[in-house]
Formats: sequence, C-alpha cells, structure tokens
Amino acid sequence: MQALAVVLFPVLLMLFALAMERFEVRLSRVGVREQEVQEFLDAASSSEVATLAAEGFPHALARFRTRRRRGGEVADDDIAMLDDRARRAS
Repeated sequence: MQALAVVLFPVLLMLFALAMERFEVRLSRVGVREQEVQEFLDAASSSEVATLAAEGFPHALARFRTRRRRGGEVADDDIAMLDDRARRAS
C-alpha cells in the first residue's frame, strides 16, 4: 500500500501542477493591467462605477473603453452589446 502511495503521489502532484498552469494561463489572458485599473478609477463616470458594483470589472471596463472611444455617453443598445461580449469573454 505504501509503495502504491509513493508511486501515485508524484503523478497526482504533476497532474495537479499541469492543471493549475492551464488555469493560470487563462487568468493571465483575461486579466487587466494595473494602468487600466488606475485609469478607470481616475476617469470613470457614475454609471460605469455602478456597472462595476453590479456586474464586475470586465463589464465596467468595456463600457469605459467604449465611452472613451466615442468621447461621450454609451447608448442602451451598446450596453446590451457590451454585456454579450463580456459574457462570451468570461
């Protein structure tokens, strides 16, 4: 029994490490840079902060980027489109 544990433990440990590596790669792709977070916190509108509180950072950052590109407020149709994109990304 002990011999089986000695053989299986390293194999299970390697499989766990490989699984965690795959998980970490996914997280690093989805993550945002510190500069983006700081820019958001400095210039976000009240509706974007409300989106942050209600739906999380990916949705709020998507609204923020869209507003910055257009230079104005985000329309309701655009909000629905951004929600669909953010759900697909996560």
